[in-house]
Amino acid sequence: MISDRLKLDDIDRRIITLVQEDPNLTHTQIAEKINRSQPTVGMRIKKLEKEGILQFQPGINFRKVDLYLSTVELNTKQPNEILEMAKFCPFMLNAFRLSGSHNICILLASSKLDKLDNIVNYHFRSNPDVQSVSMNMITEIAKDFILPVDFDSEDHNPTLESGCGEKCKFKLAKRKGLVNKVE
Repeated sequence: MISDRLKLDDIDRRIITLVQEDPNLTHTQIAEKINRSQPTVGMRIKKLEKEGILQFQPGINFRKVDLYLSTVELNTKQPNEILEMAKFCPFMLNAFRLSGSHNICILLASSKLDKLDNIVNYHFRSNPDVQSVSMNMITEIAKDFILPVDFDSEDHNPTLESGCGEKCKFKLAKRKGLVNKVE
């Protein structure tokens, strides 16, 4: 069970469930709902946050905004390089190492579809270390889906020929030595 693996008792699970359902609940309101004291709830929330189990993440609710969101699955000989790129690229919300038919999945977002297409073409389709690329547009989201967005992506106009050009945060990070060495 998830709660066993995370070493959560029933009170922790109930607190997390309530916070997930309504992040605006006060500690007092949670305490009333689970029949515990407000200080107990406060201490448990603080402990869960310190352990990294519970996080409050501000961001954009992609279910409620008119932005393009896509997944890109690919096979690459250099998965660590793609994961490093995702740390800096303002279009890449996150990247995941996979097992199965692809070894990387990336979430991309932008207000313009052509920007996403140019990012995929420049960074992946033209990359000799990438054997296959599959881009899918997300057309509907069932539940609220909150992720932070880097608004700097609006200042970038990627092209197939030069990516984001001199403004590319990944290229700048590489020049400054901020990118982990990729083997």
